[in-house]
Amino acid sequence: MRRDHLAAAPIPRIGLGLAAIGRPGYINLGRDTDLPTTRSVDALRARAHVVLDTAYDRGVRYVDTARSYGLADNFLAEWLRSRPEARDVVVGSKWGYTYTADWSTHADVHEVKNHGVAAYDRQLAETRALLGDRLGLYQIHSVTPDSPALTDTALHERLAALADAGVTVGLSTSGPGQAEAIRAALAITVDGLPLFASVQATYNLMERSAGRALAEAHAAGRVVIVKEALANGRLTDRHAREPATAALRATARESGVSCDALALAAVLAQPWVDVVLSGAVTTEQLASNLTAATLHLAPDQLGRLAELTEPPEAYWAHRSRLTWA
Repeated sequence: MRRDHLAAAPIPRIGLGLAAIGRPGYINLGRDTDLPTTRSVDALRARAHVVLDTAYDRGVRYVDTARSYGLADNFLAEWLRSRPEARDVVVGSKWGYTYTADWSTHADVHEVKNHGVAAYDRQLAETRALLGDRLGLYQIHSVTPDSPALTDTALHERLAALADAGVTVGLSTSGPGQAEAIRAALAITVDGLPLFASVQATYNLMERSAGRALAEAHAAGRVVIVKEALANGRLTDRHAREPATAALRATARESGVSCDALALAAVLAQPWVDVVLSGAVTTEQLASNLTAATLHLAPDQLGRLAELTEPPEAYWAHRSRLTWA
Protein backbone atom coordinates (compact mmCIF):
# COMPACT_ATOMS: atom_id res chain seq x y z
CA MET A 1 0.00 0.00 0.00
CA ARG A 2 1.35 3.37 -1.02
CA ARG A 3 0.06 6.89 -0.57
CA ASP A 4 -0.77 7.13 -4.26
CA HIS A 5 -3.08 4.11 -3.90
CA LEU A 6 -5.03 6.01 -1.28
CA ALA A 7 -4.90 9.38 -2.99
CA ALA A 8 -6.97 8.04 -5.90
CA ALA A 9 -9.89 7.14 -3.61
CA PRO A 10 -13.02 9.34 -3.61
CA ILE A 11 -12.50 9.76 0.15
CA PRO A 12 -8.76 9.18 0.34
CA ARG A 13 -8.06 9.79 4.03
CA ILE A 14 -10.81 7.86 5.84
CA GLY A 15 -10.80 4.08 6.09
CA LEU A 16 -13.09 1.58 7.75
CA GLY A 17 -11.87 -0.54 10.66
CA LEU A 18 -13.70 -3.77 11.51
CA ALA A 19 -12.53 -4.23 15.12
CA ALA A 20 -15.99 -3.55 16.58
CA ILE A 21 -18.13 -5.37 14.02
CA GLY A 22 -16.39 -8.71 13.49
CA ARG A 23 -17.07 -10.13 16.96
CA PRO A 24 -19.85 -9.83 19.52
CA GLY A 25 -17.68 -8.38 22.29
CA TYR A 26 -15.43 -5.32 22.25
CA ILE A 27 -14.56 -2.39 24.50
CA ASN A 28 -16.20 0.42 22.51
CA LEU A 29 -18.91 2.27 24.41
CA GLY A 30 -22.57 1.95 23.41
CA ARG A 31 -22.55 -1.51 21.89
CA ASP A 32 -25.81 -2.48 23.59
CA THR A 33 -27.69 0.03 21.45
CA ASP A 34 -25.47 0.03 18.35
CA LEU A 35 -25.59 -3.69 17.54
CA PRO A 36 -28.44 -6.16 17.01
CA THR A 37 -29.96 -7.56 20.20
CA THR A 38 -28.93 -11.05 19.08
CA ARG A 39 -25.30 -10.87 18.00
CA SER A 40 -25.23 -14.12 16.07
CA VAL A 41 -22.68 -14.77 13.36
CA ASP A 42 -25.36 -14.21 10.73
CA ALA A 43 -26.52 -10.96 12.33
CA LEU A 44 -23.04 -9.45 12.51
CA ARG A 45 -22.18 -10.71 9.03
CA ALA A 46 -25.23 -8.93 7.67
CA ARG A 47 -24.39 -5.75 9.60
CA ALA A 48 -20.77 -5.82 8.45
CA HIS A 49 -21.81 -6.20 4.81
CA VAL A 50 -24.29 -3.32 5.04
CA VAL A 51 -21.64 -1.04 6.55
CA LEU A 52 -19.08 -2.17 3.95
CA ASP A 53 -21.59 -1.53 1.15
CA THR A 54 -22.27 1.96 2.46
CA ALA A 55 -18.60 2.72 2.96
CA TYR A 56 -17.74 1.66 -0.57
CA ASP A 57 -20.65 3.54 -2.09
CA ARG A 58 -19.60 6.66 -0.16
CA GLY A 59 -16.03 6.46 -1.44
CA VAL A 60 -14.06 4.64 1.27
CA ARG A 61 -11.29 2.55 -0.25
CA TYR A 62 -9.25 1.25 2.69
CA VAL A 63 -10.56 -1.49 5.01
CA ASP A 64 -8.64 -2.61 8.11
CA THR A 65 -9.12 -5.93 9.87
CA ALA A 66 -7.16 -8.46 11.96
CA ARG A 67 -7.01 -12.14 12.79
CA SER A 68 -8.20 -11.37 16.33
CA TYR A 69 -11.31 -9.46 15.24
CA GLY A 70 -13.47 -12.56 15.49
CA LEU A 71 -14.77 -13.31 11.98
CA ALA A 72 -13.94 -9.90 10.49
CA ASP A 73 -11.51 -11.39 7.93
CA ASN A 74 -14.21 -13.87 6.92
CA PHE A 75 -16.90 -11.21 6.63
CA LEU A 76 -14.62 -9.03 4.53
CA ALA A 77 -13.60 -11.91 2.26
CA GLU A 78 -17.26 -12.78 1.65
CA TRP A 79 -18.08 -9.15 0.92
CA LEU A 80 -15.21 -8.82 -1.55
CA ARG A 81 -16.45 -11.87 -3.43
CA SER A 82 -19.93 -10.35 -3.59
CA ARG A 83 -18.60 -7.02 -4.91
CA PRO A 84 -16.25 -7.86 -7.79
CA GLU A 85 -16.23 -4.20 -8.79
CA ALA A 86 -14.46 -3.37 -5.54
CA ARG A 87 -11.00 -4.22 -6.87
CA ASP A 88 -9.89 -0.73 -5.89
CA VAL A 89 -10.32 -1.43 -2.17
CA VAL A 90 -7.01 -1.68 -0.33
CA VAL A 91 -7.18 -4.41 2.33
CA GLY A 92 -5.07 -4.33 5.47
CA SER A 93 -5.04 -7.07 8.09
CA LYS A 94 -2.98 -7.84 11.17
CA TRP A 95 -1.42 -10.81 12.91
CA GLY A 96 -0.10 -11.25 16.43
CA TYR A 97 -3.28 -11.78 18.45
CA THR A 98 -5.48 -14.88 18.40
CA TYR A 99 -9.21 -14.57 19.04
CA THR A 100 -10.14 -16.80 21.99
CA ALA A 101 -13.63 -15.65 23.07
CA ASP A 102 -15.54 -18.36 21.15
CA TRP A 103 -18.17 -15.80 20.04
CA SER A 104 -18.99 -14.75 23.59
CA THR A 105 -19.09 -11.34 25.24
CA HIS A 106 -18.34 -12.90 28.64
CA ALA A 107 -15.10 -14.76 27.97
CA ASP A 108 -12.38 -14.48 30.59
CA VAL A 109 -9.84 -13.86 27.81
CA HIS A 110 -10.87 -12.42 24.45
CA GLU A 111 -7.52 -12.52 22.66
CA VAL A 112 -4.00 -13.82 23.25
CA LYS A 113 -0.87 -12.01 22.05
CA ASN A 114 2.04 -13.79 20.37
CA HIS A 115 4.55 -12.02 18.13
CA GLY A 116 6.68 -15.08 17.45
CA VAL A 117 7.60 -16.62 14.09
CA ALA A 118 5.31 -19.62 14.55
CA ALA A 119 2.32 -17.35 15.21
CA TYR A 120 3.19 -15.30 12.13
CA ASP A 121 3.44 -18.37 9.91
CA ARG A 122 0.13 -19.76 11.17
CA GLN A 123 -1.80 -16.52 10.94
CA LEU A 124 -0.41 -15.52 7.55
CA ALA A 125 -1.62 -18.86 6.20
CA GLU A 126 -5.06 -18.22 7.72
CA THR A 127 -5.20 -14.71 6.27
CA ARG A 128 -4.07 -15.88 2.85
CA ALA A 129 -6.70 -18.64 2.86
CA LEU A 130 -9.41 -16.02 3.35
CA LEU A 131 -8.16 -12.92 1.56
CA GLY A 132 -5.81 -14.39 -1.03
CA ASP A 133 -4.26 -11.82 -3.32
CA ARG A 134 -6.49 -9.07 -1.91
CA LEU A 135 -4.17 -8.70 1.06
CA GLY A 136 -2.37 -5.42 0.47
CA LEU A 137 -1.01 -4.61 3.92
CA TYR A 138 -0.04 -7.02 6.72
CA GLN A 139 0.69 -5.50 10.11
CA ILE A 140 2.08 -6.78 13.39
CA HIS A 141 -0.73 -6.18 15.86
CA SER A 142 -0.21 -3.86 18.85
CA VAL A 143 3.56 -3.66 19.13
CA THR A 144 4.92 -2.25 22.39
CA PRO A 145 8.53 -1.34 23.19
CA ASP A 146 9.13 -4.75 24.80
CA SER A 147 7.71 -6.76 21.89
CA PRO A 148 10.08 -9.45 20.58
CA ALA A 149 8.91 -8.46 17.10
CA LEU A 150 11.30 -5.50 17.28
CA THR A 151 14.38 -7.67 17.80
CA ASP A 152 13.57 -11.06 16.21
CA THR A 153 15.75 -11.18 13.09
CA ALA A 154 14.21 -14.46 11.91
CA LEU A 155 10.81 -12.78 11.95
CA HIS A 156 12.25 -9.78 10.12
CA GLU A 157 13.50 -12.08 7.35
CA ARG A 158 10.02 -13.62 7.06
CA LEU A 159 8.41 -10.19 6.84
CA ALA A 160 10.93 -9.01 4.26
CA ALA A 161 10.08 -12.04 2.12
CA LEU A 162 6.40 -11.08 2.32
CA ALA A 163 7.28 -7.56 1.20
CA ASP A 164 9.28 -9.01 -1.70
CA ALA A 165 6.13 -10.90 -2.68
CA GLY A 166 4.27 -7.59 -3.03
CA VAL A 167 2.50 -7.19 0.32
CA THR A 168 3.22 -4.01 2.27
CA VAL A 169 4.56 -4.80 5.73
CA GLY A 170 3.57 -2.61 8.66
CA LEU A 171 2.87 -2.58 12.36
CA SER A 172 0.34 -1.16 14.76
CA THR A 173 1.20 0.11 18.23
CA SER A 174 -0.60 0.42 21.55
CA GLY A 175 0.07 1.64 25.07
CA PRO A 176 1.82 4.65 26.59
CA GLY A 177 5.11 3.70 24.90
CA GLN A 178 3.85 4.02 21.32
CA ALA A 179 6.42 6.64 20.34
CA GLU A 180 9.31 4.45 21.51
CA ALA A 181 7.95 1.45 19.63
CA ILE A 182 7.46 3.47 16.44
CA ARG A 183 10.99 4.86 16.49
CA ALA A 184 12.44 1.40 17.15
CA ALA A 185 10.47 0.01 14.19
CA LEU A 186 11.64 2.79 11.88
CA ALA A 187 15.24 1.80 12.56
CA ILE A 188 14.80 -1.85 11.53
CA THR A 189 16.31 -2.82 8.19
CA VAL A 190 16.77 -6.06 6.27
CA ASP A 191 19.55 -6.15 3.67
CA GLY A 192 19.90 -2.41 4.09
CA LEU A 193 16.25 -1.63 3.35
CA PRO A 194 13.63 -0.39 5.83
CA LEU A 195 11.38 -3.25 6.88
CA PHE A 196 8.19 -1.40 7.78
CA ALA A 197 6.41 0.73 5.18
CA SER A 198 3.44 1.69 7.32
CA VAL A 199 2.65 2.51 10.93
CA GLN A 200 -0.77 2.39 12.59
CA ALA A 201 -1.17 3.99 16.00
CA THR A 202 -3.72 5.32 18.45
CA TYR A 203 -3.94 9.08 18.21
CA ASN A 204 -6.87 11.25 19.24
CA LEU A 205 -7.75 14.45 21.08
CA MET A 206 -7.09 12.74 24.39
CA GLU A 207 -4.00 10.70 23.48
CA ARG A 208 -1.45 12.63 21.41
CA SER A 209 1.80 11.20 22.74
CA ALA A 210 2.71 9.40 19.49
CA GLY A 211 2.30 12.52 17.37
CA ARG A 212 5.95 13.46 16.90
CA ALA A 213 7.01 9.88 16.18
CA LEU A 214 4.22 9.54 13.62
CA ALA A 215 5.32 12.80 11.98
CA GLU A 216 8.83 11.35 11.76
CA ALA A 217 7.44 8.17 10.20
CA HIS A 218 5.52 10.19 7.63
CA ALA A 219 8.57 12.30 6.82
CA ALA A 220 10.55 9.09 6.31
CA GLY A 221 8.05 7.94 3.70
CA ARG A 222 5.93 5.57 5.77
CA VAL A 223 2.14 5.49 5.44
CA VAL A 224 0.58 6.63 8.73
CA ILE A 225 -2.78 5.16 9.76
CA VAL A 226 -4.58 6.41 12.86
CA LYS A 227 -6.84 4.09 14.87
CA GLU A 228 -9.11 4.80 17.85
CA ALA A 229 -9.52 8.43 16.79
CA LEU A 230 -12.74 8.53 18.84
CA ALA A 231 -11.13 7.03 21.96
CA ASN A 232 -13.36 3.94 21.90
CA GLY A 233 -16.47 6.13 21.91
CA ARG A 234 -15.45 8.69 24.52
CA LEU A 235 -15.41 11.43 21.84
CA THR A 236 -18.91 10.84 20.45
CA ASP A 237 -22.08 12.82 21.13
CA ARG A 238 -23.53 10.08 23.29
CA HIS A 239 -20.51 9.62 25.54
CA ALA A 240 -18.59 12.93 25.51
CA ARG A 241 -20.07 13.90 28.88
CA GLU A 242 -16.92 14.10 30.97
CA PRO A 243 -15.96 17.59 32.18
CA ALA A 244 -12.74 17.20 30.20
CA THR A 245 -14.69 17.06 26.92
CA ALA A 246 -16.47 20.41 27.40
CA ALA A 247 -14.33 22.07 24.72
CA LEU A 248 -15.25 19.34 22.24
CA ARG A 249 -18.97 19.75 22.88
CA ALA A 250 -18.79 23.54 22.66
CA THR A 251 -16.75 23.53 19.44
CA ALA A 252 -19.05 20.94 17.86
CA ARG A 253 -22.09 23.11 18.65
CA GLU A 254 -20.32 26.16 17.26
CA SER A 255 -19.48 24.29 14.04
CA GLY A 256 -22.88 22.66 13.70
CA VAL A 257 -21.42 19.14 13.52
CA SER A 258 -21.31 16.04 15.69
CA CYS A 259 -18.57 15.46 18.25
CA ASP A 260 -17.30 12.44 16.33
CA ALA A 261 -16.97 14.39 13.08
CA LEU A 262 -15.11 17.16 14.87
CA ALA A 263 -12.77 14.72 16.64
CA LEU A 264 -11.98 12.95 13.38
CA ALA A 265 -11.44 16.27 11.58
CA ALA A 266 -8.96 17.29 14.26
CA VAL A 267 -6.95 14.17 13.52
CA LEU A 268 -7.19 14.75 9.77
CA ALA A 269 -5.83 18.27 10.37
CA GLN A 270 -2.46 16.74 11.22
CA PRO A 271 -0.39 16.91 8.01
CA TRP A 272 1.31 13.58 8.72
CA VAL A 273 -1.91 11.55 8.79
CA ASP A 274 -2.51 9.49 5.65
CA VAL A 275 -5.60 7.55 6.81
CA VAL A 276 -7.81 7.76 9.88
CA LEU A 277 -10.04 4.79 10.59
CA SER A 278 -13.75 4.98 11.24
CA GLY A 279 -14.85 2.23 13.59
CA ALA A 280 -18.52 2.63 12.68
CA VAL A 281 -20.88 -0.28 13.29
CA THR A 282 -23.98 1.45 11.87
CA THR A 283 -24.52 3.31 8.62
CA GLU A 284 -25.59 6.36 10.64
CA GLN A 285 -22.29 6.40 12.52
CA LEU A 286 -20.41 6.02 9.25
CA ALA A 287 -22.26 8.90 7.61
CA SER A 288 -21.50 11.12 10.59
CA ASN A 289 -17.83 10.08 10.59
CA LEU A 290 -17.45 10.79 6.87
CA THR A 291 -18.50 14.42 7.26
CA ALA A 292 -15.08 14.93 8.84
CA ALA A 293 -13.52 14.67 5.36
CA THR A 294 -14.88 18.10 4.40
CA LEU A 295 -14.65 19.80 7.78
CA HIS A 296 -11.82 22.31 8.15
CA LEU A 297 -10.99 23.58 11.61
CA ALA A 298 -9.57 27.01 12.36
CA PRO A 299 -6.35 27.30 14.38
CA ASP A 300 -8.23 28.70 17.37
CA GLN A 301 -10.61 25.73 17.33
CA LEU A 302 -7.72 23.28 17.27
CA GLY A 303 -6.15 25.22 20.11
CA ARG A 304 -9.26 24.88 22.25
CA LEU A 305 -9.44 21.14 21.57
CA ALA A 306 -5.92 20.77 22.97
CA GLU A 307 -7.58 21.05 26.39
CA LEU A 308 -8.71 17.43 26.04
CA THR A 309 -5.18 16.00 26.08
CA GLU A 310 -4.45 13.52 28.88
CA PRO A 311 -1.14 12.08 30.06
CA PRO A 312 -0.65 8.84 28.11
CA GLU A 313 -0.42 6.74 31.28
CA ALA A 314 -3.81 8.07 32.44
CA TYR A 315 -5.39 7.54 29.03
CA TRP A 316 -4.25 3.93 28.71
CA ALA A 317 -5.18 3.16 32.31
CA HIS A 318 -8.71 4.37 31.57
CA ARG A 319 -8.82 2.30 28.38
CA SER A 320 -7.72 -0.80 30.28
CA ARG A 321 -10.78 -0.44 32.51
CA LEU A 322 -13.28 -0.42 29.63
CA THR A 323 -15.52 -3.47 29.74
CA TRP A 324 -15.84 -5.99 26.93
CA ALA A 325 -19.51 -5.92 26.04
